[in-house]
Amino acid sequence: MKNILYTLILTLFISAIGMSQERVKWHTDLNQALEIAFNEDKNVLLFFTGSDWCGWCKRLQSEVFKTPDFEEWSQKVVLVELDFPKRTPQDQSIRAQNTQLQGMFQVRGYPTVHIVSPEKMENGRTNLKSLGKTGYVRGGASAWLNVANNIVNKVP
Repeated sequence: MKNILYTLILTLFISAIGMSQERVKWHTDLNQALEIAFNEDKNVLLFFTGSDWCGWCKRLQSEVFKTPDFEEWSQKVVLVELDFPKRTPQDQSIRAQNTQLQGMFQVRGYPTVHIVSPEKMENGRTNLKSLGKTGYVRGGASAWLNVANNIVNKVP
């Protein structure tokens, strides 16, 4: 009986973790993310990372992006992961998109997080108005979210 109860509790716990991780949706295609941002009137968070080699990127993900606090906060923005892996294969179109954005935002180190407000121009193009940037912030999710909130809520 003890084993059955233990197994049931463990299964529920694992299911809850899996469900919470699915609620945070990271996009890799900027155009799809921008479409969602325009439809939902949201800002866009651009996360420049080296997923398979950058230790600080991995720390930012584990200490902030995989927490319930970030999950709740992330509902305010559209998340885009712009990855620069060294060993993991990547689609050429995504690699080209990421490299172009890296140049546009002058990203020199990882992790770098830019929060932008997409704006439709009269000529039909999209402008990504920078609200601010950050990277890894010591102090866990609450410290990082404090910085992110200051960027998003900044009075122009």
